[in-house]
Amino acid sequence: MLPIAVLPAAAILLRFGQPDLLNIPWMADAGDAIFSNLPLLFAVGVAAGFTADVGTAAVAGAVGYWVFSKVLVDIGVLVYGKDEALNTAVLGGIMMGLVAAALYERYHSIRLPEWLAFFGGRRFVPIVTAFSGLVLGVVFGVVWHFPQAWLHDFASTLTNAGPAGAAVHAFLNRLLIPVGLHHVINSVVWFQFGDLYHFFCTNQFKTPDCVPGAAGGQFMTGFFPIMMFGLPAAALAMYTTARSENKKIIGGILLSAALTSIITGVTEPIEFAFMFVAPVLYLLHAVLTGLSAFITISLGIRDGFGFSAGLTDYLLNFGIAKNPVLLLVVGAVFAVIYYVSFVFIINALNVPTPGREPEPAEEFGEVAAEPAPA
Repeated sequence: MLPIAVLPAAAILLRFGQPDLLNIPWMADAGDAIFSNLPLLFAVGVAAGFTADVGTAAVAGAVGYWVFSKVLVDIGVLVYGKDEALNTAVLGGIMMGLVAAALYERYHSIRLPEWLAFFGGRRFVPIVTAFSGLVLGVVFGVVWHFPQAWLHDFASTLTNAGPAGAAVHAFLNRLLIPVGLHHVINSVVWFQFGDLYHFFCTNQFKTPDCVPGAAGGQFMTGFFPIMMFGLPAAALAMYTTARSENKKIIGGILLSAALTSIITGVTEPIEFAFMFVAPVLYLLHAVLTGLSAFITISLGIRDGFGFSAGLTDYLLNFGIAKNPVLLLVVGAVFAVIYYVSFVFIINALNVPTPGREPEPAEEFGEVAAEPAPA
């Protein structure tokens, strides 16, 4: 949860520093500095979270990720050419964090020969993690090209598929967030194929290269009901199902995450709260996002964003959107769907969402109050 706790502050700084709001570049850069280094943040946080020696594990996680990410890019260029840009995003950070934690448990008490004694014990952990990052960087530099290239090609087929294409894009956009590959699809449909540009040029300003009747906003509209209504309702569901003794603490975290999603459209603080502890909830979230995209496009709603599908962009683009009020109705329906389904699944499957983590006594069994009879 430590890396997640940083995200709301980063989102607020990044959004309010944008030119269409306060226009303070250094404020936007401050928020972007955190988001740009999110994989590193997870490498450090995961490594620290799985070990008792937080400092050593964190250093090892950072060193391992730095080596891994640099070797990954260099090997990709060496094997596939200078135009290749491999990126494992958050997945790479989480992987190196887990590697660092595992290597710490294995080597933190290692004894080396006397002339190498200085590098023994916990000092050995960052060293061996660096070499592990080197090996993994080489392996991923060779194989990561294929899933990344496949996703790029697949994204190009979505632009002519109407509501179905929008639904598939929205579903995959959420599904691929854990591995960071959603950016590959987004870059194709939003920028290379001009969904973002055509939304603004057909509704706000006219230019000679603006395509008449272009379906601008096709791959953006469906995110508004989810980010402004659905995920905040999911946060409310997690608060409702939390243990009563934990609600005060977890309530502040979830409220901050919900407001961040509503105002800025940054959803990671909520999504990472259940992404790994409850894959079934995350799969449901991805399906509902796809359904939202299908419904909004089928109803003739069109909206777009320059940053994300939050209230800020909704208000800024209200005058150029198509059927923006209907978008709120769809969002209200999805809020109910998210809340009811999340509460049901969390209770039915006893999902350990924030505030529901098992107590040590529950996890390992209660200690007997009286000695067993002889």
